[in-house]
Amino acid sequence: MGIVTARLRIASELRMFLPVSRRREWQEVAPDGTSTLGHHVESIGIPLTEVGPLIVAGDHGVPPSYQPAPGDVVEVHPVPRPQQLPEKPRFLLDVHLGTLARRLRLLGIDTAYHNDMDDPALVVQANEERRVLLTQDRGLLRRRALWLGAYVRGSRPADQLRDLLERFAPPLRPWTRCTACNGELEQVDKVEVEPLLAAGTRRSYDAYGRCGECGQVYWHGAHSGHLEEIVRTARAWAS
Repeated sequence: MGIVTARLRIASELRMFLPVSRRREWQEVAPDGTSTLGHHVESIGIPLTEVGPLIVAGDHGVPPSYQPAPGDVVEVHPVPRPQQLPEKPRFLLDVHLGTLARRLRLLGIDTAYHNDMDDPALVVQANEERRVLLTQDRGLLRRRALWLGAYVRGSRPADQLRDLLERFAPPLRPWTRCTACNGELEQVDKVEVEPLLAAGTRRSYDAYGRCGECGQVYWHGAHSGHLEEIVRTARAWAS
């Protein structure tokens, strides 16, 4: 009997997406004359948003639309880092990544986030605003309508942030965005915001910024040491 399967060699960085019982380097799929290589890769659990070069027979690159033949051996590689985006880096985060959203905004990265938006609405906004949808929901990344998405690795916000900075290498502009709404901050004279400040704040600080969208006022206060450490660490990762 002839060979009836194709073999996929899964890079180590992508094996985390495989079911635990099948988390191994080599995977076999059954070509049927109609299913694409992309379909086979997704069928074993790997979102195509995470897949980079697909190499057949050691040196022949193919697109996800390639239809594998029995006997093919395909190397499945991750997206190269830093990943090149077709447009300026702009992100939309799903409801489970609120802390990461605030940290990205702290670094001046254009980051949309809503704590009450369902999956179809996220896809619509990502497409309309040309934002990369960031999520840990593999099903969301497999939605055909989504123009571009990425899986966020890590369970801690610090690990998630490092993953994003290493993957997309977005330019950092710390202290330029509102962490509450993503609006851009404008420097304002103290006299303009004094009515909004507590007496202790007025006595202790002289430099202020205000969000051009929601009007929230910012200053380097009691928590700035923690935030400055996040910025310092992010700059080190990005360098």
